[in-house]
Amino acid sequence: MTSVFRPAIDRMAGYAPGEQPQEGGWVKLNTNENPYPPSPRVVDAIRRAAEGRLNVYPDPSATGFRKVAAKLFNVDPDWILPANGSDENLTIITRSFCDAGQSIAYPYPSYVLYESLAQIQGSQVLRLRLNSQWQWDAAEAAELRKKIRIFFVPNPNSPTGTLWSAEQLAQLLPEQGVLILDEAYGDFCQKPHRGELLRNDLFDGRMIVTRTFSKSYSLAGIRFGFAVAHPDLISGMLKVKDSYNCDTVAIAAATAALEDQDWMLQNRARILATRERLAAALPAFGFLVHPSEANFLWTTHATGQHKEIYEQLKARKILVRFMRFPDALPDGGTLDGLRITIGTDAEIDRVLEVMGDVTNGL
Repeated sequence: MTSVFRPAIDRMAGYAPGEQPQEGGWVKLNTNENPYPPSPRVVDAIRRAAEGRLNVYPDPSATGFRKVAAKLFNVDPDWILPANGSDENLTIITRSFCDAGQSIAYPYPSYVLYESLAQIQGSQVLRLRLNSQWQWDAAEAAELRKKIRIFFVPNPNSPTGTLWSAEQLAQLLPEQGVLILDEAYGDFCQKPHRGELLRNDLFDGRMIVTRTFSKSYSLAGIRFGFAVAHPDLISGMLKVKDSYNCDTVAIAAATAALEDQDWMLQNRARILATRERLAAALPAFGFLVHPSEANFLWTTHATGQHKEIYEQLKARKILVRFMRFPDALPDGGTLDGLRITIGTDAEIDRVLEVMGDVTNGL
């Protein structure tokens, strides 16, 4: 049968999200969710919203949310664009700034969804390969800047948790385009920023910061995120978003979550403490652990048998993320390893309890 899809869709493989087992009993450390519940204020806000006027459309601008988010980033509300998860903002950005035949770039290895978004748009993808220290070559970055409309940069990066400085990020600003700072894990940094980078002259007003509620705010299930950028950029992106892209319940939940910073910060502190404990424990089992400023650790094992370790853990109902990045090594080879989300102390205890048996059998 002749395909009825656009050629760009036929060619692409599509993004594969992490496993989501539906039955209980799993230690789930594969998709960087927060192991702790959201603020009780969020639950109350959801209940009030559900008891309210669900028969009418939500506020298309999420006005109340924008006012709260604007205060957090020390900007005016017209700098804020709410979205159905930060992935929707990445979609809006791709559709807003890059035509078919034009190019985007991103550091590689990192979040490969950027490639899928570009392919859907019919755009070209250029990779800025990272070295063994998870840094890029400045000269190569300078050449890429001339060719692209969008540079996507997850900061901290996934899968490693690497954080790049403002001076490094400025090397990636396209000559004619926008720099996207994907801060899904921004709240887990040692020093989270609150809009300072947006006002840095290095970026010429052409930086867009994206944030999600899936990680630090324990709200992966509601699908809510937002972008922060100069109003000139936001006004153009508003033309691209769906009319009512965020639902009433999600808007209420996200607003309440932002208003309870103490709850988020307490959970953040617990996660960072557990992250350090896990990082200190894994080398005893033969792992090399990369320094992380996110809610996960990137690890490689001395045997290189990462898929086997992943499968042995899965057989014990422990899910971590086995990741493979083709053409990531200088010789064109494949890089692989394990990304382990930071869970509760009890979940990490379970991982460490079985890790000896898992690794001894390699």
